[in-house]
Amino acid sequence: MTSNNDFVSLTDVSKHFGSVVAVDHLSFTISRGEFFSLLGPSGCGKTTLLRMLAGFESPTTGEIYIDGAPMSEVPPHHRPTNMVFQNYAIFPHLNVRANLAYGLRYDKIEKAEVGRRVEEALEMVKLPGFGNRRSNELSGGERQRVALARALIKRPKVLLLDEPLGALDKKLREEMQLELRALQESVGITFIFVTHDQEEALTLSTRIAVMTRGKALQVASPKDLYNHPVSVEVADFIGQMNFVEAQVMDVRNGEAVLDATGLGKITAPASSDFVQKGANIIVAIRPEKLILSAERRSDGLGAVQCTIKTSAYLGDRDHFYVSVDGCEKPFAVAIAETGANSDQSLDRQSIVWLSWADESLILLPRD
Repeated sequence: MTSNNDFVSLTDVSKHFGSVVAVDHLSFTISRGEFFSLLGPSGCGKTTLLRMLAGFESPTTGEIYIDGAPMSEVPPHHRPTNMVFQNYAIFPHLNVRANLAYGLRYDKIEKAEVGRRVEEALEMVKLPGFGNRRSNELSGGERQRVALARALIKRPKVLLLDEPLGALDKKLREEMQLELRALQESVGITFIFVTHDQEEALTLSTRIAVMTRGKALQVASPKDLYNHPVSVEVADFIGQMNFVEAQVMDVRNGEAVLDATGLGKITAPASSDFVQKGANIIVAIRPEKLILSAERRSDGLGAVQCTIKTSAYLGDRDHFYVSVDGCEKPFAVAIAETGANSDQSLDRQSIVWLSWADESLILLPRD
């Protein structure tokens, strides 16, 4: 059973295809009106899970609830869901108006009501006056808007989106991300969105389930996933991250004293049970949390000397890779062009100082 706050609920849901486990004992809930994303690489189980929500696949174990009702015995066309696919899936032989009206006429809704809802849907997706156009007269972005309108016109409780922006070019995809989020907020429907694009998930979502090998590694808000990942795998998948191995020398007053490879003795906030004296752990830090300077700073930050190996100018920031003695991999450092940590004297092969604030360090268990 589900609580009153759980609009979509997965309870111990698994899906097997013979010996292949596509979804592995998932249990989490989605609230009414959320924009919830399933994020992960190809083959992680996210599309299989979406198809189970739609009713196109049945769970091998567990149960899916929508608005408190179990879905096991409910066929796809009777579920309070609708789905938008990456390939648009609109009928090429019908014009836009007929595409939108198709599902309503199948439900035997009166003609006048169909016409009203078609015009309302066209306004919703910013395509007023497009009713008589055919598929080959629409751009990729316009076809995707038609697909969205056709899914929303039936007023589902949950809209399922399977990488719907994947076929668009980068600029149009970014524009559609903003439109999609605004549309979701205006209609108030629960959206469940599948993507392998971390930036897309962070931009759109109220919460994200990071998936791999059929499991949900972490379910959290974009900000929590970015700033407080629970594992190396999540930290590595969400944005760019630097990692070093470390041993815990001591823990006192909520702070760990660490012997970190290449960095020496450092301190970091410690609030997790795995941070115990003698434990081998991973220290992580985001590139934008690191500072490069020609001279060692005098503000008490942690610091180590390094050598700049390469750099790239990316418009709003400079991106450096620096080597630290004792570290196998270089550190990535991202510096805003006008930021306080920018230093115009940083040249390739320069020996400089790499600095950080203790609170910027994230402690993670070894996977």
